[in-house]
Amino acid sequence: MDKEQLHEARTNPDFLKYLEETRVDAIATKNISALYEVLDSFLVLDIEENRINEVYQHILQISSESIEKILEENKKLTLEDDDLFYIRAFYEYAIEKWSYEDFAGSKQLIFVLSNIVEDEVLVDALKAHIIALSNKKDLDSFYGMEVNLTEINNDEKYGYFITSFNYDLKDHLEHNKNTLQKEYDNLKHLLED
Repeated sequence: MDKEQLHEARTNPDFLKYLEETRVDAIATKNISALYEVLDSFLVLDIEENRINEVYQHILQISSESIEKILEENKKLTLEDDDLFYIRAFYEYAIEKWSYEDFAGSKQLIFVLSNIVEDEVLVDALKAHIIALSNKKDLDSFYGMEVNLTEINNDEKYGYFITSFNYDLKDHLEHNKNTLQKEYDNLKHLLED
């Protein structure tokens, strides 16, 4: 979107009305995909931060409620439909905590995700996150040292997640299996009723 298109979108009353109606309806119906559509639009349009934060809080609330039910039912999430948005919200919240160096909080969220997601690529990537968090590696160091920023997973469903690393992931997980087991033992209570 160029500057002219961005200005047009920001000042188009029909588009702004559509976004507001979508936001209100999505909150009322707990439609997480529509809320993400609004959030992403707000971010592109550079809408005031308090409105962005309000939408994000609703996304987190819906995601948390849904993940809590999934845990109670011992079900798994897939990277399809609304499940993808629940996973995205939980993941983004974990990364946000990590950016503030809340290693324990971030590790707990990522641990839960790694145990309720049914996708080997994402689960293995989440385990790499857990290892870094276990070592209290700050987010910038993780990005700079471990994440392969030039390799992009072509599968769109992984676009919201870090899944490419500067090492062979399977070898890394094998080399750190004791750390992962220790973290599992320490955090498995989060998965129990």
